[in-house]
Amino acid sequence: MKILMVLTSHDQLGDTGNKTGFWLEEFAAPYYVLKDAGADITLASPKGGKPPLDPSSDSEDAQTDATARFKKDEAAQKVLANTHILADVNDADYDAVFYPGGHGPLWDLAEDKDSIKLLEAFAHNNRPIGAVCHAPAIFKHPKAQDGKPLVSGKTVTGFTNTEEDAVGLTNVVPFLVEDMLKANDGDYQRGDDWASFVVTDGTLVTGQNPASSEEAAKKLLALM
Repeated sequence: MKILMVLTSHDQLGDTGNKTGFWLEEFAAPYYVLKDAGADITLASPKGGKPPLDPSSDSEDAQTDATARFKKDEAAQKVLANTHILADVNDADYDAVFYPGGHGPLWDLAEDKDSIKLLEAFAHNNRPIGAVCHAPAIFKHPKAQDGKPLVSGKTVTGFTNTEEDAVGLTNVVPFLVEDMLKANDGDYQRGDDWASFVVTDGTLVTGQNPASSEEAAKKLLALM
């Protein structure tokens, strides 16, 4: 069971001068769910190497059992520091793909041609795709085989407009995940803000927010 995890390489939070990147819990929890199930995990990012960590996800109030485990796991830290370059990845080598969130993907992975190509290959071959929180931004451009948006007619979720408003970044982000999924004819569903909420439609698994990351990985596993 080979699983690819794709992380952002983008570290600038718009024009604010603040840093962003991937969200630690959204990487750590799925990583251990998959690893503990015996998965062979490969990490990739557009630029390769060490992906930028959103500093807000490293604050004391954002820590979880999974992030604590990661901080004691030198092997996992080494793997994270040496992600493969996404353009060099062959999708056929993997049984599933999972995208952790953080605001970074809104800028790079949403527009990345290699990510778009990868997602279309996975979808067209009915291999599981998972994305949590802001990572459903990756569905902005990929198309299904009929030429429609990949999420068209699919039940999906992702970071809500009200959650984005709560963190004060509605006017900073290049687009709102909820609005984009709806514009792409996705059947957007949501739970309570900040509570775990995950939906599965066929081979597509999406989670709403950081609290959804562990359940999203478990549902991806269930498809395998």
